[in-house]
Amino acid sequence: MFALIAAEFRKLFTTRLWLWLLLGAVAITALYASLAIAFAEDPGNPTPPLDTAGGQRTVFSVGQGAGTLVAVLAAIGLTSEFRHRTATATFLAIPHRGRVVVAKLVTYVVVGAAYALVCIAATAAIALPWLSAKGITVSLTENGIPATLAGVIAAVALYGLLGVGLGALLRDQVATVVGLLIYLFVAEPIVSRVPALQDWTIYLPGLAAGALTQVSQANQEFLAQWQGGLVLASYGLAFAIAGTLLTLRRDVT
Repeated sequence: MFALIAAEFRKLFTTRLWLWLLLGAVAITALYASLAIAFAEDPGNPTPPLDTAGGQRTVFSVGQGAGTLVAVLAAIGLTSEFRHRTATATFLAIPHRGRVVVAKLVTYVVVGAAYALVCIAATAAIALPWLSAKGITVSLTENGIPATLAGVIAAVALYGLLGVGLGALLRDQVATVVGLLIYLFVAEPIVSRVPALQDWTIYLPGLAAGALTQVSQANQEFLAQWQGGLVLASYGLAFAIAGTLLTLRRDVT
């Protein structure tokens, strides 16, 4: 299994897509962190003041936005096997197709955690000096910030799991990536804001990821932190298992 995982990392680093998406994740994180600080004192801003624990946790939760790009990277990492016709060679070399999917799951969970750490570093590089200039002292070991940072790492890592799982299920690269983006940016935000549906929308993937940081811009209720992680992981694993079972029954070409 270690050799399979190492092979997946080699495949990943043979292209620069991971680097462009990482730079995109850092740019988005920097933008969100800057906006969170710049507009924190506006009268209509619903987030807590920056000198409170809630306000500081909000700023340090923005790295979670990298999760979508990690999911896209993970989905492409699996579906490219079918798009570029390398799945046949891969499955001939490793006849047990389930092991290939597991190796990809592990690889992109690790990649997701790495993305999260880079985004957290970018957030700290922006937030700490900016808040200090405002006379606000921030400790990364207080005010619940460690739990928020752990939630960011877990959420982004589990988005990698989700991307691989969905890619294994759908196999088509364009359908997987477009469907993922439409769902996360359009469908779920609309559905989750319908009050009559809030008893079950908390179990949707995006809100399950939000439960890991327990930070909301719109007074959204979440599951407990551990429950959110379990739900998000369950989505990824369920998609991956279903995709693997279907792959066993389908011609890879």
